[in-house]
Amino acid sequence: MMDPTDAVFSTDRRVPSSHLLLDQLPSYQSLLYRRKSNTSGSARRRGSGRVRQPSVISEKWLEQKAVHSGEDLRPVRELPKSMEDKRQEKEQRLQQGGAPMGWGLWRLNIHRSLKRLKEDGMDLLSSLQLWRADVHLIEGMFGTGILSYFSFLRFLVLLNFIMFLLMFVFVMLPVIITSHTSLDITYSSTDGTHTSLDITYSSTDVRECSVYPSSSRQGLVVFHQHITDLLSGTGFLEQTYLFYGYYRLEFIHSAFSYNLPLAYLLTTVSYLMLSLVWIVKRSASGFKRKLIQDEDRFQSFCNKIFAGWDFCITNENAARLKRSSLLYELKTDLEEERIKQKMANRTRSERCRIYTLRAAVNLFVVAVLISCFYCIYIATVFSQRKQAEEQGNFLFELMVEYLPSIVITLANFITPLIFNLIISFEDYSPAFEIRFTLMRCVFMRLASIGVLLFSLWSQITCGSAHCSCGYNHQRYPCWETHVGQEMYKLVIFDFLIIAAVTIFIEFPRKIIVNHCDCALAKWWGQQEFAIPQNVLEIVYGQTICWIGTFYCPLLPAINTVKYFLVFYLKKVSLMSNCRPATRPFRASSSNFFFLVVLLIGLGLASVPVTVSIAEIPPSRACGPFMNYTSSWKVVPRVITQLPQGLSSVLMALASEACAVSLFVITCLGMFYVIALAGAHKRVIEQLRDQLAMEGRDKRFLIQKLCQAQQELFARSPDRGCHGNRRDDEVYFVPSSAVLETRA
Repeated sequence: MMDPTDAVFSTDRRVPSSHLLLDQLPSYQSLLYRRKSNTSGSARRRGSGRVRQPSVISEKWLEQKAVHSGEDLRPVRELPKSMEDKRQEKEQRLQQGGAPMGWGLWRLNIHRSLKRLKEDGMDLLSSLQLWRADVHLIEGMFGTGILSYFSFLRFLVLLNFIMFLLMFVFVMLPVIITSHTSLDITYSSTDGTHTSLDITYSSTDVRECSVYPSSSRQGLVVFHQHITDLLSGTGFLEQTYLFYGYYRLEFIHSAFSYNLPLAYLLTTVSYLMLSLVWIVKRSASGFKRKLIQDEDRFQSFCNKIFAGWDFCITNENAARLKRSSLLYELKTDLEEERIKQKMANRTRSERCRIYTLRAAVNLFVVAVLISCFYCIYIATVFSQRKQAEEQGNFLFELMVEYLPSIVITLANFITPLIFNLIISFEDYSPAFEIRFTLMRCVFMRLASIGVLLFSLWSQITCGSAHCSCGYNHQRYPCWETHVGQEMYKLVIFDFLIIAAVTIFIEFPRKIIVNHCDCALAKWWGQQEFAIPQNVLEIVYGQTICWIGTFYCPLLPAINTVKYFLVFYLKKVSLMSNCRPATRPFRASSSNFFFLVVLLIGLGLASVPVTVSIAEIPPSRACGPFMNYTSSWKVVPRVITQLPQGLSSVLMALASEACAVSLFVITCLGMFYVIALAGAHKRVIEQLRDQLAMEGRDKRFLIQKLCQAQQELFARSPDRGCHGNRRDDEVYFVPSSAVLETRA
């Protein structure tokens, strides 16, 4: 006797008539075609005429049975069913397993209590989220695109605060404690008696290199000189907790010996690694959302239209904000579809014209960048030369101090305007325009920092000339503090420019546009919130913070306060001066791209910090690394002082053989992940095809039911498929009106 499941796939017409309808399903026909082709191919390969019998697939064509999978183990509240079905499911489970008693009931209650406690804790943390109400207000009024900027700014505030905590706890706090207690302290010294050093300097050179003259102003100090010191980090601020040169301790002896140079170095590595892990984690989650949303735009439309509303909203104002947010997202998707359709309809001549125009525009961009870099280099060299001379004019002295910052800020202010102007001629989509403009501005801003550091280090390391101390001690007795002062000035000047532009440009522009009827004011118009420029401002500031934290340990605290104030400045300016964008864009890919740009900034910041730690000799007149030929030398010295077994293990881990082995293992793991991702992608494609096939099956069954109903109505002359019907009758629309279900 034939098994029922094999009967479904059998071509024998003597099977029950209920199977004939199933044989006509599109999914069955497709499966039967594949099985025949596979069977014939395998038969030809075996060289025999024997035909493989169809295997048992499932009983889904005959009856709907519960599939024994992980779904029946899920909690009832998580099942994708209606409330009535969930109640029935719960009653069935209780009848099958019996009501829990004793120990089982206690475990169930504990599990429910812990789950409820976890949900309450998550709600509490969500309510304590920084700027939660402000961010929701911005999302409703201006969409998720501008929301992504403020969420990005909030992330950087938290990141800088964690960096400050690391530097404060492990570097500043021990020094503060020793200044108020009587602990045994070992200071870093340069008397040439340290046995662990590999130094070939003469005693005269050692004494010369260890001189660090005080920069505090003596005698009667004019008030404007204090302003200069505050803005430039010189004078009374130079030898304080703010800069690297103040931390001259080497060991703090109490119940244990605290190695400050090692703590300083490991804290620097820790904040860089923490930033890397945090950014990569956020980028990975953003990339998954971007991949899902970009994979199928139809699914994005369905999610926004049918599942985008929050039914927990009861406040009228909140409902209005949510509606505005959904409207902006739909406008963004429609704009993207329009651009894609326009690009698909281009002719060959139009494509050639656009590519030629883009090549010319990119050559112009390269020329602009080279000009800006040359101006930054000239300004830095001139500023360093003039700072060594005595200046009598307050304004001239302040301008000389800030000349590199002024040139960099002017370049960063002018080039985005140029890029925003020329990007409109290249005919890209709105989302790609933002990313491409942002990439150009990223290269401009981050490369300008690189040019500044290159100019400084060419002065610090004496260029090609020989320096008796390993660096230019005459001009820079503590070169780390000098680099920290330059980073400090960049951060302060960047904040002053942001505040000045907001107060003296954006607010007057709003007043002129609203109260002036001249043609120029109408042409100027109310400004939009320029997302690329604003994102680049904070990425630029964060890159400076990563570079400068090694030389200025309090810089993360300054950057935290700066971003905190910038948030409110930008919010007030957005609410008062800006209007919604005329060309909205989606925030999913842009938010991910912001983090990628930040990751590029972190990579750029790691290069100068790594070079200064590993290659450039530290100052012999200040800082915790005075006794070492390079800052990294503290690590092997500490390792040699460990027990022999542990020291050997650490040395083996740092060897080339271990590095090569780790690289090979990483490559193998990467290949495995790539292969696994490819397999998952194929499975997803098969599941997607299966969902589409089930949609066609549903349409086929509905058509058959409608035909059967038409035949039934045809037997009754007084009724028809479009005739009168009672409310309790089942009514099927004609097949032409049935839309295909798309998964």
